Amino acid sequence: MMFARRGTRLLCLLLAGCASLPAAALDLERARDIYGPCAACHGEFGAGGKKGEYPRLAGQLTKYLEQQLKAFQSQQRVNLPMYPYTKERELPDEDMKLVSAYLAGIELPTRQPVFKDSDGALTRLLAMEKVMIIPRAEGNVENGKAVYDKQCAACHGKTGKGRGMFPMLVGQYTSYLKKQMDAYLKADRPHDEEGAREGVLYTLQATDLQDVLAYLTTIQEVQP
Repeated sequence: MMFARRGTRLLCLLLAGCASLPAAALDLERARDIYGPCAACHGEFGAGGKKGEYPRLAGQLTKYLEQQLKAFQSQQRVNLPMYPYTKERELPDEDMKLVSAYLAGIELPTRQPVFKDSDGALTRLLAMEKVMIIPRAEGNVENGKAVYDKQCAACHGKTGKGRGMFPMLVGQYTSYLKKQMDAYLKADRPHDEEGAREGVLYTLQATDLQDVLAYLTTIQEVQP
């Protein structure tokens, strides 16, 4: 299944998010091969799909991606479609590290590209497929910012891009984030560092959560 390793390497681009993975192991061609089966649901560029049924993976933090793959494998996080793929014989630790680093390094623009007259149809199509703009969600943005800054920013970062083992939230599908919030509140998914039915989410009103989702859609980074 794996292609022979060649000279192509991702260097400094991915090193910041993958200290545990040597630079020599960051084989771009092999990483794409590992990711191949995932693309059927998560898209060629890790943008997810079906309006959030499949989450965005591109740009997500390396440590978080690897942690979740291990959770799927052990069934600590139950997801039946993910389990067969993440079993050790299908996705060993080395491959988890590599594909996580690969996905972390994919950038998805948040602005429509400007094309030159000489750009062909394929160039235009590929560029458009990478654009990722989450539609504005309903809610009180001002309250959402206040709640996010007080309750969420310490772990997920001031700009929502995540920190360490805590995932990036900004740029993720609103419907997917809402689904995960509901899973936490129902104790179907433990809130990572806490036990069931504990943590910040249980202290917030439903309107606060919706306002946070609305706020996140307003702080997507705009590429120059």
